[in-house]
Amino acid sequence: MTVTSGEERVSAALRESGIEHTITRHGPVGSLAEAAEARGIQPRDIVKTLVVRRGEGDFIFVLVPGDRQISWPKLRALLGVSRLSMPDAETARGATGYERGTITPFGSTTAWPVVADATIAGRTVSLGAGAHGVAVTTAADDVVRVLEAQVADVTEPA
Repeated sequence: MTVTSGEERVSAALRESGIEHTITRHGPVGSLAEAAEARGIQPRDIVKTLVVRRGEGDFIFVLVPGDRQISWPKLRALLGVSRLSMPDAETARGATGYERGTITPFGSTTAWPVVADATIAGRTVSLGAGAHGVAVTTAADDVVRVLEAQVADVTEPA
């Protein structure tokens, strides 16, 4: 499998962070369940990195466990805003340097603020690693610390 510039950015950011991690290359998958199976973990241990628009040119990353989804009322209340939206794929790529399905805060072209759902605390999680079919597995608490993420209850069961 060819290493992409996105994957290289993630690897460099992880090395620089000093956190222990494992990179897994499993090739294309069609669903969360397939990704979990390919990585040998439960779907809840895959943490999706979602890009949320707060305003024009203003984004945040929200880390959401695979078995959960953003609770928009909770996230709006946390951020003190009345409106949030999900950018289209092109806008998300422009904001992060990553294609949808590969987005991660590690190595993003802009270091947007990170909100991590409280349910990831104390767990080992798997995140996207900048390329399709590539993942990083690491301690969620290290992710939160290194990214200076705000931890809050911002999701609900999917």
